[in-house]
Amino acid sequence: MSDEVKKLVDGFHSFRNKYFVKDTDLFDHLRTDGQAPKTLIIGCSDSRVDPALLTQANPGDIFVIRNVANLVPPYEEGGGFHGVSSAIEFAVKNLKVENIIVLGHEQCGGIHALLTGTHDNSSKSFIGSWVKIAAEARIEVLREIPNAPLKEQLNSCAKKAVLISMENLMSFPFIEERMKAHELKIYGWFFQLEGGKLLEFSYEQRKFVEI
Repeated sequence: MSDEVKKLVDGFHSFRNKYFVKDTDLFDHLRTDGQAPKTLIIGCSDSRVDPALLTQANPGDIFVIRNVANLVPPYEEGGGFHGVSSAIEFAVKNLKVENIIVLGHEQCGGIHALLTGTHDNSSKSFIGSWVKIAAEARIEVLREIPNAPLKEQLNSCAKKAVLISMENLMSFPFIEERMKAHELKIYGWFFQLEGGKLLEFSYEQRKFVEI
């Protein structure tokens, strides 16, 4: 067993000692009554941006979907494998979550690939076709701040991608229905690795503000 894997195993034993030895109430409840999270977080697969760690959530608090660049595809019917869409459907229709948070972040590799075009553009590339979900964000950034430093462009693109995912969420009929009934809210968050700040998109100010 490698040192890195052993570190993970040791972490599991610490987790088990905390929740299954010292304080068993939480998992006794989760095992008996099942999960009932109130919030769905759609985050990036980036190892630095773990939604449960960032929010210090307890087991059972949040339902999490993670993928490259925290993207949400638009609603569509028909063939194909819809892993993200099916997880969203389960969270909204089965778990009845009351909040959906799209969590973007600085230094996102998927956004970097989208903006710079450094990903494999061939038909065989999964990443290339996936990040095209946020293609409009790239177009807007290059139109609005074409001469800005790459870091600024990347941050702007990542934030715009969050907004695109929020818009795509509204294309799902079961989400639109819950929203109209005031049973579901959608939030856009952005985590700044530099300084460890969390921003939220303000509908009133039309920009991300620190929370």
